[in-house]
Amino acid sequence: MAIPSFVDQVTLHLAAGRGGNGVASVKREKFKPLGGPDGGNGGQGGSIILEVDTSVTTLVDYHHSPKRKADNGGQGAGDHKNGGNGKDLVLPVPDGTLVRDAEGNVLADLVGQGTTLVIAAGGRGGLGNAALASSKRKAPGFALLGEPGDELVVRLELKVVADIGLVGFPSAGKSSLIAAMSRARPKIADYPFTTLIPNLGVVTAGETTFVVADVPGLIEGAAEGRGLGHDFLRHIERCAALVHVVDTASIEPGRNPVDDLDVIEGELARYGGLEDRPRLVALNKVDVPDGQDIADMVVEELRGRGLRVFEVSAASGAGLRELTFAMAEIVVASREDAPEAEPQRIVLRPKAVDSGEDFEVVATDEGWRVRGVKPERWVRQTDFSNEEAVGFLADRLNRMGVELRLAKMGAQEGDAVLIGSDTNSVVFDFKPSIEAGAEMLGRRGEDERLREARPARDRRRDIAEGMETKAEEEARADVARRLDEERRKNKKGPDKSSGSSGVGPMAYEIGTKDDPDWDGEE
Repeated sequence: MAIPSFVDQVTLHLAAGRGGNGVASVKREKFKPLGGPDGGNGGQGGSIILEVDTSVTTLVDYHHSPKRKADNGGQGAGDHKNGGNGKDLVLPVPDGTLVRDAEGNVLADLVGQGTTLVIAAGGRGGLGNAALASSKRKAPGFALLGEPGDELVVRLELKVVADIGLVGFPSAGKSSLIAAMSRARPKIADYPFTTLIPNLGVVTAGETTFVVADVPGLIEGAAEGRGLGHDFLRHIERCAALVHVVDTASIEPGRNPVDDLDVIEGELARYGGLEDRPRLVALNKVDVPDGQDIADMVVEELRGRGLRVFEVSAASGAGLRELTFAMAEIVVASREDAPEAEPQRIVLRPKAVDSGEDFEVVATDEGWRVRGVKPERWVRQTDFSNEEAVGFLADRLNRMGVELRLAKMGAQEGDAVLIGSDTNSVVFDFKPSIEAGAEMLGRRGEDERLREARPARDRRRDIAEGMETKAEEEARADVARRLDEERRKNKKGPDKSSGSSGVGPMAYEIGTKDDPDWDGEE
């Protein structure tokens, strides 16, 4: 199987690096058994960046290796050590590369040495428990997971960046002209479609240096896909001018330079986007006697159309100097009018939600689906094997207003609530009775709100109800003691849930969770 040396279209499968996970850690050292949370954050995942490199002229490397992946971020560690960031993957592409998504939409047009495009962003690193600590949640027993990096399929199309494009029928002598005007050495032979790929040549005329591109031969119907022209017409879209190379010595019956020019112009018009480019006409092969005669017959007619016509010979070099200086004149004028190109850094960012809100709730056959950048990101960051992490997620969603919106839309307890992509959603059972607040937490890594048996909550509710019927001289602590005494009598034993030993009044330390008057703050 032949290995292609020129590839101008390729499909890439890209996967940016995943962010590293945060770590839940508590500092323990001599004389400081509980020194506080010290879990570090995870590192950022590596991004995939396309960068224009003028030394690269083909996409053949990506033809052989279309799948590319960046490095993942490192995991955090104790003692406030953050994980290392994943290394970005930089993919060099030729100047003039067009980037499209899987649906064919244009994402970026990369022109100019050093221009970069962050095509796939690396995932964010998860926060460690040191970063999650707050005045109410002083020692979180959980950390956030790193987010996955972007995964997408893109299509790269190369549009050769040349100043002048040569167009014409097969065997009109385009490759011979480039070889005569520059040091390019394209394949030249006496049969049609010798040129199978665009050839570039650097031409110097006085103090002006420019690039000339030879497009494989066009034939009638090229814009609809006949021959090779349809595959390579895009390579002349960036040219400042077009040169019609017309064969004046063709031996094919029924062909003449004027008709050949009209056919090529018709194909260019059907392709579109080239109407504003200046045209030059090179009547080639005038070194052949019949070729000179035919050129003399048509030159005035072509000039009568307003075209600049040059009688040239790639074999003898006749007329090439005048043609190259005419090309240089157009190139200089084009460069003076064009703004100065500077390297750019392009970053693809998701579109904002049309409603301007952080989330939306939609009723579906599967249940209530919550869509939004923040809720979906929070779900990806949650370690569902850790109850405290799940409770933290519930608090965040509740503060955002997700629970209230569901209730207003008619969601009932037990309804399915889906968050995430349509193909990979996390399903919750709607339970609006769950109270929010870090003070409701139990031991590290656990959340009492997620358990059916919640004695601390029940005890607080009993005390609140008892306060409504208390005697005038009773304080809250007295009501708590009276309820504990009644509970012990009913159970005929100590109350395990309240923390009382069953002997004498209930003992507690003022300002702790056992204090019935505790307001939730130390």
